Amino acid sequence: MTITDDTCLPTEEELTVQEINLTGPVLKSAGFHLGKACESENNEFILCRYELQDPRKCINEGKAVTNCALNFFRKVKGSCFEEFTQYANCVDKSSTDQKFTPCRKTQGIFDKCMKDNLGIDRPPYDYYNRVHVHKTLRPRPEKEPLPVYPDAAPALPPDAEKPPANYGYRWLFFW
Repeated sequence: MTITDDTCLPTEEELTVQEINLTGPVLKSAGFHLGKACESENNEFILCRYELQDPRKCINEGKAVTNCALNFFRKVKGSCFEEFTQYANCVDKSSTDQKFTPCRKTQGIFDKCMKDNLGIDRPPYDYYNRVHVHKTLRPRPEKEPLPVYPDAAPALPPDAEKPPANYGYRWLFFW
Protein backbone atom coordinates (compact mmCIF):
# COMPACT_ATOMS: atom_id res chain seq x y z
CA MET A 1 0.00 0.00 0.00
CA THR A 2 1.40 3.36 -0.98
CA ILE A 3 0.74 6.41 1.16
CA THR A 4 1.33 10.10 0.61
CA ASP A 5 2.16 13.03 2.89
CA ASP A 6 -1.57 13.75 3.15
CA THR A 7 -2.25 10.38 4.84
CA CYS A 8 -2.74 10.69 8.58
CA LEU A 9 -1.42 7.72 10.52
CA PRO A 10 -2.45 7.10 14.13
CA THR A 11 0.05 7.89 16.84
CA GLU A 12 1.80 5.27 18.93
CA GLU A 13 -0.35 6.20 21.95
CA GLU A 14 -3.55 5.59 19.97
CA LEU A 15 -2.36 2.13 18.92
CA THR A 16 -0.98 0.98 22.27
CA VAL A 17 -3.31 -1.33 24.21
CA GLN A 18 -2.75 -4.07 26.72
CA GLU A 19 -2.18 -7.30 24.83
CA ILE A 20 -3.65 -10.70 25.57
CA ASN A 21 -0.56 -12.72 26.38
CA LEU A 22 -1.97 -16.22 25.98
CA THR A 23 -0.88 -19.18 23.90
CA GLY A 24 -2.75 -20.71 20.99
CA PRO A 25 -4.16 -23.72 22.87
CA VAL A 26 -5.54 -21.45 25.59
CA LEU A 27 -7.23 -19.18 23.05
CA LYS A 28 -8.53 -22.20 21.13
CA SER A 29 -9.94 -23.73 24.32
CA ALA A 30 -11.77 -20.54 25.23
CA GLY A 31 -12.76 -19.71 21.66
CA PHE A 32 -16.41 -20.78 21.76
CA HIS A 33 -17.17 -19.00 25.02
CA LEU A 34 -15.04 -15.97 24.13
CA GLY A 35 -16.82 -15.58 20.81
CA LYS A 36 -20.19 -15.73 22.51
CA ALA A 37 -19.21 -13.32 25.31
CA CYS A 38 -17.69 -10.71 22.97
CA GLU A 39 -20.05 -11.19 20.04
CA SER A 40 -21.43 -7.65 19.88
CA GLU A 41 -17.97 -6.03 20.10
CA ASN A 42 -16.60 -8.35 17.39
CA ASN A 43 -19.57 -7.68 15.11
CA GLU A 44 -19.25 -3.93 15.61
CA PHE A 45 -15.55 -4.05 14.71
CA ILE A 46 -16.10 -6.19 11.61
CA LEU A 47 -19.01 -3.99 10.50
CA CYS A 48 -16.84 -0.89 10.91
CA ARG A 49 -13.99 -2.43 8.90
CA TYR A 50 -16.39 -3.54 6.16
CA GLU A 51 -18.30 -0.28 5.87
CA LEU A 52 -15.46 2.21 6.18
CA GLN A 53 -12.76 0.21 4.35
CA ASP A 54 -10.12 1.92 6.48
CA PRO A 55 -8.65 0.26 9.58
CA ARG A 56 -7.51 3.62 10.98
CA LYS A 57 -11.13 4.64 11.51
CA CYS A 58 -11.92 1.50 13.56
CA ILE A 59 -9.21 1.70 16.21
CA ASN A 60 -11.68 2.31 19.03
CA GLU A 61 -13.80 -0.67 18.03
CA GLY A 62 -10.66 -2.84 17.95
CA LYS A 63 -9.74 -1.63 21.42
CA ALA A 64 -13.23 -2.57 22.61
CA VAL A 65 -12.74 -6.12 21.29
CA THR A 66 -9.40 -6.45 23.10
CA ASN A 67 -10.87 -5.00 26.29
CA CYS A 68 -13.80 -7.43 26.14
CA ALA A 69 -11.44 -10.38 25.71
CA LEU A 70 -9.29 -9.22 28.64
CA ASN A 71 -12.37 -8.88 30.85
CA PHE A 72 -13.58 -12.32 29.74
CA PHE A 73 -10.31 -13.98 30.71
CA ARG A 74 -10.29 -12.13 34.05
CA LYS A 75 -13.77 -13.52 34.78
CA VAL A 76 -12.69 -17.02 33.76
CA LYS A 77 -9.63 -16.74 35.99
CA GLY A 78 -11.78 -15.59 38.89
CA SER A 79 -14.45 -18.26 38.67
CA CYS A 80 -13.36 -21.27 36.55
CA PHE A 81 -9.57 -21.16 36.63
CA GLU A 82 -8.94 -24.79 37.62
CA GLU A 83 -11.45 -26.26 35.15
CA PHE A 84 -10.19 -24.06 32.33
CA THR A 85 -6.54 -24.87 33.05
CA GLN A 86 -7.25 -28.61 32.92
CA TYR A 87 -9.17 -28.24 29.66
CA ALA A 88 -6.52 -26.04 28.01
CA ASN A 89 -3.73 -28.44 29.10
CA CYS A 90 -5.68 -31.36 27.70
CA VAL A 91 -6.16 -29.60 24.34
CA ASP A 92 -2.47 -28.67 24.29
CA LYS A 93 -1.00 -32.03 25.24
CA SER A 94 -3.45 -34.72 24.13
CA SER A 95 -2.78 -34.55 20.39
CA THR A 96 -0.29 -33.01 18.01
CA ASP A 97 -2.90 -30.87 16.24
CA GLN A 98 -4.84 -29.75 19.33
CA LYS A 99 -8.03 -31.68 18.68
CA PHE A 100 -10.98 -31.33 21.01
CA THR A 101 -12.03 -34.99 20.76
CA PRO A 102 -9.79 -36.47 23.50
CA CYS A 103 -10.81 -33.70 25.91
CA ARG A 104 -14.60 -34.01 25.95
CA LYS A 105 -14.76 -34.83 29.67
CA THR A 106 -12.73 -31.80 30.74
CA GLN A 107 -14.66 -29.70 28.20
CA GLY A 108 -17.93 -30.75 29.82
CA ILE A 109 -16.64 -29.79 33.27
CA PHE A 110 -15.45 -26.41 31.97
CA ASP A 111 -18.75 -25.79 30.14
CA LYS A 112 -20.72 -26.58 33.30
CA CYS A 113 -18.56 -24.19 35.32
CA MET A 114 -19.02 -21.42 32.75
CA LYS A 115 -22.78 -21.91 32.77
CA ASP A 116 -23.10 -22.09 36.55
CA ASN A 117 -20.73 -19.26 37.47
CA LEU A 118 -20.80 -16.85 34.51
CA GLY A 119 -24.08 -17.76 32.82
CA ILE A 120 -22.43 -18.37 29.44
CA ASP A 121 -23.60 -21.45 27.55
CA ARG A 122 -21.37 -23.08 24.99
CA PRO A 123 -23.00 -22.23 21.65
CA PRO A 124 -23.93 -25.07 19.30
CA TYR A 125 -21.40 -25.98 16.63
CA ASP A 126 -23.30 -24.26 13.83
CA TYR A 127 -23.89 -21.06 15.81
CA TYR A 128 -21.19 -19.05 14.04
CA ASN A 129 -22.38 -20.24 10.62
CA ARG A 130 -25.88 -18.89 11.13
CA VAL A 131 -26.94 -15.45 9.96
CA HIS A 132 -27.07 -12.94 12.82
CA VAL A 133 -28.44 -9.41 12.57
CA HIS A 134 -26.27 -6.87 14.37
CA LYS A 135 -27.84 -3.60 15.46
CA THR A 136 -25.42 -0.71 15.77
CA LEU A 137 -25.64 2.85 17.04
CA ARG A 138 -23.12 4.14 14.52
CA PRO A 139 -24.65 6.01 11.59
CA ARG A 140 -24.33 4.37 8.22
CA PRO A 141 -21.55 5.97 6.18
CA GLU A 142 -22.51 7.76 3.01
CA LYS A 143 -21.71 5.89 -0.17
CA GLU A 144 -19.18 7.52 -2.40
CA PRO A 145 -20.56 8.23 -5.86
CA LEU A 146 -19.01 6.37 -8.76
CA PRO A 147 -16.48 8.49 -10.59
CA VAL A 148 -17.55 9.93 -13.94
CA TYR A 149 -14.80 10.29 -16.50
CA PRO A 150 -15.49 12.84 -19.24
CA ASP A 151 -13.22 11.11 -21.75
CA ALA A 152 -14.63 7.60 -21.22
CA ALA A 153 -15.59 5.65 -24.33
CA PRO A 154 -19.33 5.40 -24.86
CA ALA A 155 -20.88 2.01 -24.15
CA LEU A 156 -22.24 -0.11 -26.96
CA PRO A 157 -26.01 -0.15 -27.23
CA PRO A 158 -27.59 -3.43 -26.08
CA ASP A 159 -28.82 -4.27 -29.57
CA ALA A 160 -25.40 -3.80 -31.23
CA GLU A 161 -24.37 -6.59 -33.59
CA LYS A 162 -21.58 -8.77 -32.26
CA PRO A 163 -19.33 -10.48 -34.78
CA PRO A 164 -18.79 -14.23 -34.37
CA ALA A 165 -15.85 -15.36 -32.27
CA ASN A 166 -12.64 -15.99 -34.20
CA TYR A 167 -11.60 -19.17 -32.38
CA GLY A 168 -14.77 -21.01 -31.44
CA TYR A 169 -17.69 -20.56 -29.11
CA ARG A 170 -17.73 -17.24 -27.24
CA TRP A 171 -19.16 -18.61 -23.94
CA LEU A 172 -16.94 -21.70 -23.68
CA PHE A 173 -15.63 -20.97 -20.18
CA PHE A 174 -18.94 -19.92 -18.65
CA TRP A 175 -20.55 -23.36 -18.66
